[in-house]
Order: sequence, then structure tokens, then C-alpha cells
Amino acid sequence: MSLLARYLASQVLVASGFILLALMVLFAFFDVMQELGSLGRNDYGLGQAIVVVLLNMPGHLYEILPVAALIGTLFALSRLVGNSEYAVMRVSGLSNWRVAGYFAMIGAVLSMLLLLLGEFVAPWSEQAAQRYKLLATRAVVAQQFRSGLWVKDGSAFINVREVMADNTLRGVEIYGFEADGQLGSIRAAEQADWRGGQTWDLQQVMETHFDADGGIRAVRSERQDWESVLTPDILSVLLIAPEKMSARTLWRYVTHLKENNQKATRYEIALWSKFINPFVIPIMMLIVMPFAIQGPRAGGTSAKIFIGILTGLSFHLLSRLFGHLGLLNDWPAAAVVSLPLLIFLAIALVGIRWVDRR
Repeated sequence: MSLLARYLASQVLVASGFILLALMVLFAFFDVMQELGSLGRNDYGLGQAIVVVLLNMPGHLYEILPVAALIGTLFALSRLVGNSEYAVMRVSGLSNWRVAGYFAMIGAVLSMLLLLLGEFVAPWSEQAAQRYKLLATRAVVAQQFRSGLWVKDGSAFINVREVMADNTLRGVEIYGFEADGQLGSIRAAEQADWRGGQTWDLQQVMETHFDADGGIRAVRSERQDWESVLTPDILSVLLIAPEKMSARTLWRYVTHLKENNQKATRYEIALWSKFINPFVIPIMMLIVMPFAIQGPRAGGTSAKIFIGILTGLSFHLLSRLFGHLGLLNDWPAAAVVSLPLLIFLAIALVGIRWVDRR
């Protein structure tokens, strides 16, 4: 990497780091304010609230890193233009397109960090924060309907009254149907504990079989093994939003929904967002170049930063708009996620070309 490339990288990374730190402090303050409302519930005190806030930080870092890179790039480049350093670089033979290439490489490095955060760190920390808070407040993870949580597993339907924070299931009922659609059996258990390998340990089980001739047989047992596609990974969708899940968990859950002929559009959009998000940072860094290199007469640094914030907000709103339209119209998830990014990439390239030809 050339001396100019290293200098640009240091300026952008330092500016982005300061912006990121400021945003993280702001998000932490909002989280603390939100957690104050839960203080005093069972064992949930100030110390537990601070732990939850700290565990939520990697998730916030994953969300705001593209914004920090955008504002940091705009601030650093505007300062270079204001100090006439960028003019000296241009006179020495550095083209706008080469600067764009340097920014793309810097963005690729930040994208690798974003990928690691989104796949390994943030999903784990989000789940840990939710489970820690649920255990401290002794709350239930999910009870989506009055009758509990319903899951389809092949030809069987599973009803769970309560899902606890430690993956314990309470009030489990498994309705098994025959090939002709007739109810064949009902298995009810007071509790189910996860054993691994797609196997649950059912406790205090009452199993009722309905024979074809109208007979009914009931069998009671203390424990039974139950193999099911229902795993803690699938149950994790009850803890965190799809956008904060790892790509591996989303892939497994989408596969589960499709195998059971259930709609998976929302989770497919979240999965494709995981694939597309690493490209957001380089494009955000490129799209602010035309604003930054206009020169001091085009506006001060604060005005340019404001433009950068509006740009990032516009991308976020456009992505949300396409996401909602995709859900309503059942559009292909890949097109829903990639189209806003392609639009902003085209805007960035046209803007750099326009500035370069002036």
C-alpha cells in the first residue's frame, strides 16, 4: 500500500473511530434509560441492567458501523479538502478514481469486521443479554397465543405452553396425524429438557393413541425421548429479531419453515441482508466522496456531515421500504435486499464521474 493510501486510511479510520465511540456512548445511554423501567423485578437490579447494556453493545456496533464509516469518511475527506491537502494529492497525480479504490479497500477491511460481528459476536451477545434478563426477572421467553406456542414438525403439530430462558419447555403437547389426516396420537408432557442431537427428554408423559376402530389407549410414563426438528436454535427466534440472528441460524430456520410449507419471506430477507451488508460500507464511503471533495465553497464540514447523515438515513429508509414492500407482495428476497444497494452504488459512481469531469 502506498504512502498516500496509508495516510488516507489512517485519517478515515481515526475519524470513523471517534464517530463510532460517540454513537456507542449515545446508544448505551438510551439502553440504560430503557432498562431503568425493569429495575426491581425479582432479582433484576442496577448491576444486572449494566450487564445487559454491555451485552447489547456488539449488536449496536454491528448496526452503526456503516453509519460511522460514512460520517468518518465524509469528515476526514472534508478536512483534507479544507486544508488543501487533497488539492496537493490531486496535483501530484492522484485521481478521484484511485481515491475511490483506496476507500473501497478500506471499506472491505471494515466489512470483514462487520461480517465477524454479525455472524459470531452480535447474535451470541444478543441472546445472552435476553436470557440473562429473563433469568433475572424470572420471565417467560414466549407465549405467543393464549394456548401457547405452536410449531409444525412434519405431520405433527407441537403446542408448548411456556418456553423458558434456559430452553426448558413446559406444558408440551404433540399431536400426531396419520397420512389420511386423522388424529393418531396425543403426547402430553409436563416438561421437556434439551439433550442435544435433536432429542428432548420428556418428563411426566401421558400418551394417548386413537385406533382406527375407534378404540383409545392411554400410556403413562415418567420419561420419554422425543426427536424433533424443534431445537434451541429454532427457539432462539423467539429471543431476538431476525435481523440480529446469525446467517447459520437464519438458514436453518428458513429451511425448517419451507420444509413445513410455511411462509419464510421475512427470514429470507434477513438472511440475504446478512450476505449483502458487507458491501454496504464500501458503497457508503464512495457515495459521500462527491459531497466531500466539492471544496470549501460548497459548504462547511458540519453541513457536509449533515448531508452524510441524511444519505445514511435515506439508505436505511429505502431499505426498510423495499423490505416492507417485499413482505407485502412476496417479492424475491435477493432482489428486495440488493436493489437499494445497487441504486446507491449507481448514484455513487455517477457522482464520482461528475466530480472527476469538472
